[in-house]
Amino acid sequence: MHILVPNLGSTSLKYQILEMPAEQVLARGRFERVRDYREAIAQIGTAGAPVDAVAFKAVHGGPRYRGTFVIDEGVIAALEEFLPAAPAHNRIYLTAIRAFRESMPAVPLVAAFETEFHATTVPHAREYGVPRAWREAGVVKYGFHGASHQCIAERVTQMVGRPVRLVSCHLGGSSSMCAIDRGRSVDTTMGFSPQSGLENATRHGDLDVFAVLFMMQRCGWDAAQVSRQLAGEGGLAGLSNIAGGDVRDLEAAGTPEAQLALDVFAYQVRKTIGAYAAAMGGLDAVAFTGGIGENSARLRSACCQGLEFLGLCLDRARNEDGQGDRIISTDQSPVAVLALATNEELIVARRAYRILTNS
Repeated sequence: MHILVPNLGSTSLKYQILEMPAEQVLARGRFERVRDYREAIAQIGTAGAPVDAVAFKAVHGGPRYRGTFVIDEGVIAALEEFLPAAPAHNRIYLTAIRAFRESMPAVPLVAAFETEFHATTVPHAREYGVPRAWREAGVVKYGFHGASHQCIAERVTQMVGRPVRLVSCHLGGSSSMCAIDRGRSVDTTMGFSPQSGLENATRHGDLDVFAVLFMMQRCGWDAAQVSRQLAGEGGLAGLSNIAGGDVRDLEAAGTPEAQLALDVFAYQVRKTIGAYAAAMGGLDAVAFTGGIGENSARLRSACCQGLEFLGLCLDRARNEDGQGDRIISTDQSPVAVLALATNEELIVARRAYRILTNS
């Protein structure tokens, strides 16, 4: 079975066509600075391989859809219902689903929701202290980046040689962390929406909801105005005053505001590593992935600084000079620290293949 997996970001589209179950990559590609996703989808090259199914790394389908599903009207309705919680993500996937329905009407479409991996979290790590009616409406902690965190958990197990208590740090334009106890998600930084947790490039992280109400009342803003500001002008962009909030631009800027943004980001990562070590009763490994986690030695070092008491001992040369998937801690470090590439498309293809073949 040939499965096309289009991985749609807020401004990018990367894709793979995988032959399953052999997991052989038949074609892959990437488009940056995408403005029209229909145009980008039309340019996907299959290298002559027929497409038997299309599988999406869908984001937010609420409480009913925390797994992998063949896309039907129920899935589409859920994506639309939770669009206000993930506007930058669900809207893109709704556009892509409609485009593929038109261009490949006979090909089954599959949604592998990012929330699936976090379905193992226990109620006391998942519930908010909100009125019961809110929880019944679906206001709970879902967690996202599930395909990436699952991929990292499997890769770390391979490299370390045993199941471990792991903190997975997916750091990029969109960032989250996950406590993974021997392959099982225990806790994660993103909650009801992908807006929460760590600061993202342009999206705020954790924020006191009464700060939002305060600014709305003070300035007379409506919900749409607030949403636009917090999604497009918050996060690292808001802290640094650098549009786009790209860490590469922040590291090159050298301004006090840019350094503040980097310091806030690294502090939140360090603090969360400590919290998740407590949640799991110990720590065996920390893995960095995503555009920042995989490529920024400077930020990896800042995120680990001061955590020697937990057993994290970076090897400076390995951190700064190595390439590819590797351990960047010293040989004597009680906690393994790794820099890894993630492969969300492979996880999505595996899930889709299982659903389509009932295997």
